[in-house]
Amino acid sequence: MNGHAMKRILMAVSVALVTATSAVAQVKGQQKVVHVYNWSDYIDTKVLDEFTRETGIKVVYDTYESNEMLETKLLAGNTGYDVVVPSGTFLQRQIQAGVFQPIDRSNLSNAKGLWPDVMKRLASYDPGNRFAVNYMWFTTGIAYNVEKVKQRLGDKPIDSWDMIFKPELLKRMSDCGVYVLDSPEDLFAVALRYLNVNPDSKKPDDIRKASAVLARLRANVKKFHSSEYINALANGDICMAVGWAGDAFQARNRARDAGNGVDIAYVIPKEGTLMSLDNFAIPKDAPHVAEAYAFIDFMLRPEIAARNSNVTNFANSVLASKPFVDKTVVENNAIYPDEATMNRLFTVTPYDLATQRLVTREWTRVKTGR
Repeated sequence: MNGHAMKRILMAVSVALVTATSAVAQVKGQQKVVHVYNWSDYIDTKVLDEFTRETGIKVVYDTYESNEMLETKLLAGNTGYDVVVPSGTFLQRQIQAGVFQPIDRSNLSNAKGLWPDVMKRLASYDPGNRFAVNYMWFTTGIAYNVEKVKQRLGDKPIDSWDMIFKPELLKRMSDCGVYVLDSPEDLFAVALRYLNVNPDSKKPDDIRKASAVLARLRANVKKFHSSEYINALANGDICMAVGWAGDAFQARNRARDAGNGVDIAYVIPKEGTLMSLDNFAIPKDAPHVAEAYAFIDFMLRPEIAARNSNVTNFANSVLASKPFVDKTVVENNAIYPDEATMNRLFTVTPYDLATQRLVTREWTRVKTGR
Protein backbone atom coordinates (compact mmCIF):
# COMPACT_ATOMS: atom_id res chain seq x y z
CA MET A 1 0.00 0.00 0.00
CA ASN A 2 1.53 3.31 -1.04
CA GLY A 3 1.82 6.38 1.16
CA HIS A 4 -1.06 8.22 -0.54
CA ALA A 5 -3.46 5.32 0.00
CA MET A 6 -2.45 5.04 3.67
CA LYS A 7 -3.03 8.78 4.17
CA ARG A 8 -6.51 8.49 2.62
CA ILE A 9 -7.38 5.58 4.96
CA LEU A 10 -6.10 7.46 8.03
CA MET A 11 -8.02 10.55 6.98
CA ALA A 12 -11.20 8.52 6.51
CA VAL A 13 -10.76 6.90 9.93
CA SER A 14 -10.13 10.33 11.46
CA VAL A 15 -13.27 11.77 9.85
CA ALA A 16 -15.30 8.78 11.04
CA LEU A 17 -14.02 9.22 14.61
CA VAL A 18 -14.84 12.93 14.61
CA THR A 19 -18.32 12.19 13.21
CA ALA A 20 -18.94 9.49 15.81
CA THR A 21 -17.73 11.74 18.63
CA SER A 22 -19.97 14.54 17.34
CA ALA A 23 -22.95 12.16 17.17
CA VAL A 24 -22.38 11.00 20.75
CA ALA A 25 -22.13 14.61 21.91
CA GLN A 26 -25.31 15.42 20.02
CA VAL A 27 -27.16 12.53 21.65
CA LYS A 28 -25.89 13.64 25.04
CA GLY A 29 -27.01 17.16 24.23
CA GLN A 30 -30.49 15.89 23.38
CA GLN A 31 -30.69 14.24 26.78
CA LYS A 32 -30.25 17.58 28.60
CA VAL A 33 -33.87 18.47 29.14
CA VAL A 34 -36.13 19.46 32.03
CA HIS A 35 -39.89 18.89 32.02
CA VAL A 36 -41.74 21.59 33.98
CA TYR A 37 -45.46 21.63 34.88
CA ASN A 38 -46.67 25.00 36.18
CA TRP A 39 -49.75 27.20 36.38
CA SER A 40 -50.63 29.15 33.22
CA ASP A 41 -49.52 32.80 32.88
CA TYR A 42 -47.14 32.38 35.80
CA ILE A 43 -43.65 33.14 34.48
CA ASP A 44 -41.67 35.50 32.29
CA THR A 45 -41.30 33.17 29.30
CA LYS A 46 -38.07 34.93 28.28
CA VAL A 47 -36.28 33.51 31.33
CA LEU A 48 -36.89 30.00 29.96
CA ASP A 49 -34.89 30.88 26.84
CA GLU A 50 -32.15 32.40 28.97
CA PHE A 51 -31.98 29.29 31.12
CA THR A 52 -31.48 27.15 28.01
CA ARG A 53 -28.84 29.48 26.57
CA GLU A 54 -26.91 29.49 29.84
CA THR A 55 -27.15 25.80 30.75
CA GLY A 56 -27.80 23.99 27.48
CA ILE A 57 -30.86 22.40 29.12
CA LYS A 58 -34.01 22.49 27.00
CA VAL A 59 -37.21 23.34 28.90
CA VAL A 60 -40.37 21.43 28.01
CA TYR A 61 -42.95 23.64 29.71
CA ASP A 62 -46.56 22.54 30.21
CA THR A 63 -49.30 24.37 32.12
CA TYR A 64 -52.41 23.52 34.12
CA GLU A 65 -55.41 25.43 35.47
CA SER A 66 -56.03 23.74 38.82
CA ASN A 67 -54.35 21.90 41.67
CA GLU A 68 -56.69 19.00 40.96
CA MET A 69 -55.23 18.57 37.46
CA LEU A 70 -51.71 18.38 38.88
CA GLU A 71 -52.69 16.09 41.74
CA THR A 72 -54.40 13.61 39.43
CA LYS A 73 -51.18 13.22 37.44
CA LEU A 74 -48.98 12.98 40.55
CA LEU A 75 -51.11 10.32 42.23
CA ALA A 76 -51.29 8.28 39.02
CA GLY A 77 -47.47 8.13 39.00
CA ASN A 78 -44.93 8.28 36.16
CA THR A 79 -45.79 11.86 35.21
CA GLY A 80 -42.57 12.43 33.29
CA TYR A 81 -42.22 15.83 34.97
CA ASP A 82 -39.10 17.01 36.79
CA VAL A 83 -40.46 20.19 38.42
CA VAL A 84 -44.06 20.84 39.51
CA VAL A 85 -45.66 23.76 41.38
CA PRO A 86 -48.35 22.63 43.86
CA SER A 87 -50.12 25.00 46.27
CA GLY A 88 -49.58 24.64 50.00
CA THR A 89 -52.55 22.57 51.12
CA PHE A 90 -52.24 20.22 48.16
CA LEU A 91 -48.48 20.01 48.73
CA GLN A 92 -49.08 18.75 52.28
CA ARG A 93 -51.44 16.03 51.12
CA GLN A 94 -49.07 15.02 48.31
CA ILE A 95 -46.10 14.82 50.69
CA GLN A 96 -48.14 12.44 52.83
CA ALA A 97 -48.87 10.39 49.70
CA GLY A 98 -45.11 10.10 49.08
CA VAL A 99 -45.05 11.57 45.57
CA PHE A 100 -42.08 13.95 46.08
CA GLN A 101 -38.41 13.45 46.79
CA PRO A 102 -36.69 15.46 49.55
CA ILE A 103 -34.97 18.66 48.42
CA ASP A 104 -31.18 18.66 48.81
CA ARG A 105 -30.44 22.31 49.60
CA SER A 106 -26.74 21.78 48.78
CA ASN A 107 -27.86 21.67 45.12
CA LEU A 108 -29.50 25.10 45.38
CA SER A 109 -26.84 27.77 45.79
CA ASN A 110 -29.49 30.52 45.55
CA ALA A 111 -31.63 29.08 48.37
CA LYS A 112 -29.69 31.36 50.73
CA GLY A 113 -31.75 34.27 49.38
CA LEU A 114 -35.12 32.75 50.34
CA TRP A 115 -37.44 34.83 52.52
CA PRO A 116 -37.37 33.40 56.08
CA ASP A 117 -40.93 34.47 56.94
CA VAL A 118 -42.35 32.95 53.75
CA MET A 119 -40.46 29.68 54.25
CA LYS A 120 -41.64 29.58 57.87
CA ARG A 121 -45.24 29.84 56.68
CA LEU A 122 -44.58 27.16 54.05
CA ALA A 123 -43.36 24.91 56.89
CA SER A 124 -46.95 24.67 58.12
CA TYR A 125 -47.54 22.51 55.02
CA ASP A 126 -44.02 21.07 54.65
CA PRO A 127 -42.51 20.66 58.15
CA GLY A 128 -38.81 21.48 58.10
CA ASN A 129 -39.07 22.68 54.47
CA ARG A 130 -37.95 19.21 53.41
CA PHE A 131 -39.81 18.76 50.12
CA ALA A 132 -40.41 22.19 48.59
CA VAL A 133 -39.20 25.76 48.16
CA ASN A 134 -41.63 28.58 47.57
CA TYR A 135 -41.97 30.08 44.10
CA MET A 136 -44.72 32.72 44.51
CA TRP A 137 -47.16 33.72 47.25
CA PHE A 138 -50.27 35.85 47.28
CA THR A 139 -53.46 36.85 49.06
CA THR A 140 -57.19 36.54 48.50
CA GLY A 141 -58.95 39.91 48.53
CA ILE A 142 -61.36 42.27 46.80
CA ALA A 143 -60.69 43.63 43.31
CA TYR A 144 -62.91 46.37 42.00
CA ASN A 145 -63.57 48.94 39.31
CA VAL A 146 -62.75 52.24 41.03
CA GLU A 147 -65.14 54.45 39.06
CA LYS A 148 -68.16 52.11 39.13
CA VAL A 149 -67.80 51.46 42.85
CA LYS A 150 -67.51 55.19 43.55
CA GLN A 151 -70.70 55.79 41.56
CA ARG A 152 -72.54 53.34 43.80
CA LEU A 153 -70.90 53.85 47.19
CA GLY A 154 -69.52 57.38 47.06
CA ASP A 155 -66.39 57.76 49.16
CA LYS A 156 -67.06 54.71 51.34
CA PRO A 157 -63.70 52.91 51.68
CA ILE A 158 -63.45 49.35 50.38
CA ASP A 159 -61.38 47.97 53.25
CA SER A 160 -63.48 45.26 54.90
CA TRP A 161 -65.05 41.88 54.14
CA ASP A 162 -68.32 43.69 55.01
CA MET A 163 -68.35 44.69 51.34
CA ILE A 164 -68.82 41.04 50.39
CA PHE A 165 -70.62 39.51 53.35
CA LYS A 166 -73.18 42.24 54.10
CA PRO A 167 -75.96 41.71 51.54
CA GLU A 168 -77.10 45.35 51.69
CA LEU A 169 -73.64 46.47 50.51
CA LEU A 170 -73.05 43.75 47.91
CA LYS A 171 -76.52 44.31 46.47
CA ARG A 172 -75.46 47.82 45.45
CA MET A 173 -72.81 46.23 43.21
CA SER A 174 -74.98 43.52 41.68
CA ASP A 175 -76.21 45.61 38.75
CA CYS A 176 -72.65 46.09 37.44
CA GLY A 177 -71.53 42.49 38.07
CA VAL A 178 -69.76 40.59 40.84
CA TYR A 179 -67.63 37.45 40.40
CA VAL A 180 -66.35 35.25 43.24
CA LEU A 181 -63.59 32.65 43.20
CA ASP A 182 -64.88 29.11 42.77
CA SER A 183 -62.57 28.06 45.60
CA PRO A 184 -64.16 26.77 48.82
CA GLU A 185 -60.74 26.65 50.51
CA ASP A 186 -60.42 30.43 50.12
CA LEU A 187 -64.02 31.40 50.78
CA PHE A 188 -64.64 29.23 53.84
CA ALA A 189 -61.37 30.42 55.40
CA VAL A 190 -62.13 34.12 54.96
CA ALA A 191 -65.75 33.66 56.06
CA LEU A 192 -64.57 31.97 59.26
CA ARG A 193 -62.11 34.80 59.90
CA TYR A 194 -64.91 37.31 59.29
CA LEU A 195 -66.95 35.50 61.97
CA ASN A 196 -64.00 35.70 64.39
CA VAL A 197 -63.66 31.92 64.24
CA ASN A 198 -60.35 30.10 63.65
CA PRO A 199 -60.09 30.13 59.82
CA ASP A 200 -58.49 26.68 60.00
CA SER A 201 -61.41 25.19 61.95
CA LYS A 202 -62.58 21.75 60.84
CA LYS A 203 -65.58 21.67 63.22
CA PRO A 204 -68.80 20.86 61.32
CA ASP A 205 -70.71 23.57 63.24
CA ASP A 206 -68.13 26.19 62.20
CA ILE A 207 -68.23 25.05 58.58
CA ARG A 208 -72.02 25.39 58.59
CA LYS A 209 -71.82 28.88 60.15
CA ALA A 210 -69.46 29.95 57.39
CA SER A 211 -71.75 28.34 54.81
CA ALA A 212 -74.70 30.38 56.11
CA VAL A 213 -72.72 33.61 55.61
CA LEU A 214 -71.52 32.52 52.16
CA ALA A 215 -75.03 31.54 51.08
CA ARG A 216 -76.03 35.20 51.27
CA LEU A 217 -73.68 35.91 48.34
CA ARG A 218 -75.64 33.97 45.77
CA ALA A 219 -78.39 36.53 45.13
CA ASN A 220 -75.84 39.20 44.16
CA VAL A 221 -73.08 37.18 42.47
CA LYS A 222 -73.07 36.88 38.69
CA LYS A 223 -70.61 33.99 38.53
CA PHE A 224 -68.35 31.77 40.64
CA HIS A 225 -65.14 31.28 38.63
CA SER A 226 -61.43 31.30 39.40
CA SER A 227 -59.97 32.92 36.28
CA GLU A 228 -62.62 34.58 34.10
CA TYR A 229 -62.81 37.56 36.45
CA ILE A 230 -59.43 38.81 35.16
CA ASN A 231 -60.67 39.73 31.68
CA ALA A 232 -64.15 40.60 32.98
CA LEU A 233 -62.61 43.24 35.26
CA ALA A 234 -60.17 44.45 32.59
CA ASN A 235 -62.95 44.88 30.02
CA GLY A 236 -65.29 46.65 32.45
CA ASP A 237 -67.82 43.80 32.22
CA ILE A 238 -67.97 43.48 36.02
CA CYS A 239 -67.21 45.94 38.80
CA MET A 240 -66.11 43.68 41.68
CA ALA A 241 -64.52 40.29 42.32
CA VAL A 242 -63.24 38.21 45.18
CA GLY A 243 -59.94 37.14 43.64
CA TRP A 244 -56.20 36.75 43.98
CA ALA A 245 -53.85 39.71 44.18
CA GLY A 246 -51.68 38.91 41.16
CA ASP A 247 -54.71 38.28 38.96
CA ALA A 248 -56.26 41.59 40.04
CA PHE A 249 -53.17 43.50 38.97
CA GLN A 250 -52.96 41.56 35.72
CA ALA A 251 -56.53 42.79 35.08
CA ARG A 252 -55.44 46.35 35.89
CA ASN A 253 -52.48 46.11 33.49
CA ARG A 254 -54.61 44.62 30.69
CA ALA A 255 -57.06 47.52 31.05
CA ARG A 256 -54.20 50.02 30.89
CA ASP A 257 -52.71 48.31 27.83
CA ALA A 258 -56.12 48.44 26.15
CA GLY A 259 -56.48 52.14 27.01
CA ASN A 260 -60.14 51.58 27.82
CA GLY A 261 -60.27 53.91 30.82
CA VAL A 262 -60.98 51.10 33.30
CA ASP A 263 -59.11 51.51 36.61
CA ILE A 264 -58.85 48.39 38.78
CA ALA A 265 -57.85 48.42 42.47
CA TYR A 266 -57.29 45.58 44.92
CA VAL A 267 -57.49 45.54 48.71
CA ILE A 268 -56.55 43.13 51.49
CA PRO A 269 -59.49 43.51 53.93
CA LYS A 270 -58.60 44.81 57.39
CA GLU A 271 -59.90 41.65 59.08
CA GLY A 272 -57.11 39.70 57.42
CA THR A 273 -57.09 37.09 54.68
CA LEU A 274 -55.68 33.84 53.39
CA MET A 275 -52.05 33.73 52.28
CA SER A 276 -51.50 31.11 49.58
CA LEU A 277 -48.16 29.67 48.51
CA ASP A 278 -47.20 27.97 45.22
CA ASN A 279 -44.04 25.90 45.50
CA PHE A 280 -41.37 24.09 43.50
CA ALA A 281 -41.21 20.36 44.16
CA ILE A 282 -39.50 17.42 42.43
CA PRO A 283 -41.62 14.29 41.81
CA LYS A 284 -40.22 11.07 43.23
CA ASP A 285 -39.96 9.56 39.73
CA ALA A 286 -38.50 12.67 38.03
CA PRO A 287 -36.32 11.43 35.13
CA HIS A 288 -33.95 14.45 35.11
CA VAL A 289 -33.16 15.32 38.72
CA ALA A 290 -29.92 17.25 38.11
CA GLU A 291 -31.70 19.38 35.51
CA ALA A 292 -34.59 19.95 37.94
CA TYR A 293 -32.19 21.39 40.52
CA ALA A 294 -30.55 23.57 37.86
CA PHE A 295 -33.96 24.94 36.86
CA ILE A 296 -35.12 25.66 40.42
CA ASP A 297 -31.81 27.28 41.32
CA PHE A 298 -32.02 29.51 38.25
CA MET A 299 -35.54 30.60 39.25
CA LEU A 300 -34.25 31.45 42.74
CA ARG A 301 -31.62 33.80 41.32
CA PRO A 302 -32.66 37.26 42.61
CA GLU A 303 -32.71 38.98 39.21
CA ILE A 304 -34.70 36.13 37.63
CA ALA A 305 -37.19 35.92 40.52
CA ALA A 306 -37.72 39.68 40.20
CA ARG A 307 -38.46 39.44 36.49
CA ASN A 308 -41.06 36.74 37.14
CA SER A 309 -42.74 39.01 39.71
CA ASN A 310 -42.62 41.97 37.32
CA VAL A 311 -44.48 40.00 34.63
CA THR A 312 -46.99 38.17 36.85
CA ASN A 313 -47.61 40.79 39.58
CA PHE A 314 -47.19 38.06 42.21
CA ALA A 315 -44.72 38.32 45.11
CA ASN A 316 -41.85 35.86 44.91
CA SER A 317 -40.09 34.10 47.80
CA VAL A 318 -36.60 35.49 47.20
CA LEU A 319 -36.08 38.31 49.67
CA ALA A 320 -32.85 39.24 47.87
CA SER A 321 -34.86 39.94 44.71
CA LYS A 322 -36.72 42.96 46.10
CA PRO A 323 -34.16 45.55 44.89
CA PHE A 324 -34.71 44.25 41.33
CA VAL A 325 -38.52 44.19 41.40
CA ASP A 326 -40.27 47.10 39.64
CA LYS A 327 -41.27 49.81 42.12
CA THR A 328 -44.88 49.62 40.97
CA VAL A 329 -44.90 45.99 42.16
CA VAL A 330 -42.63 45.93 45.21
CA GLU A 331 -44.05 49.15 46.69
CA ASN A 332 -47.62 47.94 46.19
CA ASN A 333 -48.80 46.99 49.69
CA ALA A 334 -51.39 44.63 48.23
CA ILE A 335 -48.67 42.54 46.52
CA TYR A 336 -45.85 42.97 49.04
CA PRO A 337 -47.76 43.71 52.28
CA ASP A 338 -46.16 45.71 55.08
CA GLU A 339 -45.39 44.02 58.39
CA ALA A 340 -48.71 44.94 60.01
CA THR A 341 -50.64 43.47 57.07
CA MET A 342 -48.42 40.38 56.98
CA ASN A 343 -49.37 39.76 60.60
CA ARG A 344 -53.04 39.62 59.56
CA LEU A 345 -52.42 36.94 56.94
CA PHE A 346 -53.04 33.30 57.80
CA THR A 347 -52.58 29.86 56.26
CA VAL A 348 -54.86 26.84 56.58
CA THR A 349 -54.26 23.08 56.59
CA PRO A 350 -55.94 20.52 54.31
CA TYR A 351 -59.37 19.14 55.09
CA ASP A 352 -59.64 15.54 56.24
CA LEU A 353 -61.93 13.43 54.05
CA ALA A 354 -65.04 13.89 56.20
CA THR A 355 -64.59 17.67 56.36
CA GLN A 356 -63.83 17.80 52.63
CA ARG A 357 -67.13 16.07 51.86
CA LEU A 358 -68.99 18.51 54.12
CA VAL A 359 -67.28 21.55 52.57
CA THR A 360 -67.95 20.30 49.03
CA ARG A 361 -71.62 19.73 49.86
CA GLU A 362 -71.98 23.13 51.54
CA TRP A 363 -70.14 24.92 48.71
CA THR A 364 -72.53 23.38 46.18
CA ARG A 365 -75.41 24.68 48.31
CA VAL A 366 -73.80 28.15 48.45
CA LYS A 367 -73.57 28.30 44.65
CA THR A 368 -76.86 26.68 43.70
CA GLY A 369 -79.15 27.06 46.70
CA ARG A 370 -79.73 23.31 46.68
